[in-house]
Amino acid sequence: MNWILPEGASLDLEGISSPLQVLRGLGGGTQGQVFEVEVAGERLALKWYLPACIARDPHLERRLGESIRATAPSDAFLWPLALVKSSQGAVQLLRRGEPSFGYLMELRPTGFVGAHEHVGGHLAIGLLQVLRASFFLAEAFHALHLKGLCYKDISLGNLFLEPSSGRILICDNDNVDVDGRDLGSVLGTPGFMAPEILMGRARPGANSDLFSLAVLIFRLLTRHDPLRGRRELAIRCLDEPARRRLYGEEPLFIFDPADPSNRPDPIEHVAALITWPIYPEPIKQLFEQTFCTGLQDPQRRALTGQWMAALAAALDQRQICASCGQETFPAPSDPAPLCWSCGCPMPPPGRLLLPHGQVTAAPGNELHAHHFDSLLPLRLNQPLARVEAHPSDGDLLGLRNLSGHSWQAELRTGNRVMVEPGQACNLAPLVRITTPAGAVELPS
Repeated sequence: MNWILPEGASLDLEGISSPLQVLRGLGGGTQGQVFEVEVAGERLALKWYLPACIARDPHLERRLGESIRATAPSDAFLWPLALVKSSQGAVQLLRRGEPSFGYLMELRPTGFVGAHEHVGGHLAIGLLQVLRASFFLAEAFHALHLKGLCYKDISLGNLFLEPSSGRILICDNDNVDVDGRDLGSVLGTPGFMAPEILMGRARPGANSDLFSLAVLIFRLLTRHDPLRGRRELAIRCLDEPARRRLYGEEPLFIFDPADPSNRPDPIEHVAALITWPIYPEPIKQLFEQTFCTGLQDPQRRALTGQWMAALAAALDQRQICASCGQETFPAPSDPAPLCWSCGCPMPPPGRLLLPHGQVTAAPGNELHAHHFDSLLPLRLNQPLARVEAHPSDGDLLGLRNLSGHSWQAELRTGNRVMVEPGQACNLAPLVRITTPAGAVELPS
């Protein structure tokens, strides 16, 4: 790639007091290029714009300045930290020799992988982590919308996952704007753009964000596009008119309960057919809400809080099939659930009864503050406890104290033992765990 900023160069830029050293180019696109840089001993990322991008979007600098002053809605966003402009001396070092600007942000940590790798089937990641990533994505947009902002152009290219934890990072936050204000030229990415935006009936905002969010969650959970079923196979060339028909003029959800004409093809769209039955009904209902009535009525789309509640509930009911080891999500009310993968009956799991809800006793499942106090917001980033399997006996489950407080565990014998922070206790002989947040009951 022909880098706009010379690698190894030291630049004096307006907006920062120390020289900026260009270490290496990281990538680029139609807007500009991203570099790893060093400023005052700190390594950061710099996005530097092409002059053509600035010409297309005359409000870009203003939006960036407002975003920097507003601070990030949450730590899921690689948010702009500082706006930097080319000084007179720096212009002479630029390859194109034209004034420009960019912004500094944190470097993406190692271990985060583009979400497209998962959707393409190239990433080893469990359903637990995929559901967490979906929750964190909904949580990030919840925080963004609470600040009166909208993203406008979220897609797989903006999203990165940490496979081991499900944590996410959202980049390219320079399109973020005040909801309801139209100061940008960006409309969105085909396939993630709401129908009303694609057809020119509206401009991007929080309602179109909700459509894009649902598309992203669907892509994460099923590794497939929600609108590309059998109708796609009848198209010889997926050109611009065909895309407008699929996504704007005649969109139809592949699992629309009232119209099966766009169902996934059993050969071409096998991932969608395999994954759709895995997930609990409340999640499916939110997809139907957004991709059926919500296709033409933006006000009817599932809200960020609804996604968070449904995804958190799915994580609470996650169970491991004893026959094949797959992660399953049987409803607590189902009297005879079967494993979606091998078809074997799922025995009733152990459950942890909490003041507000219950959590299946399965390795990896967690207890959070909202399980003890319904007035607390849904959060998954600071668990109070985690169910773990014994390292030498997978059938033996324990609960690890991840809080900063001691617990009192009551055994079936009537004895009581203390469980200190960081310690784990065997669940089998317990009837109750008393914590400062509340009690955990273990029914026999």
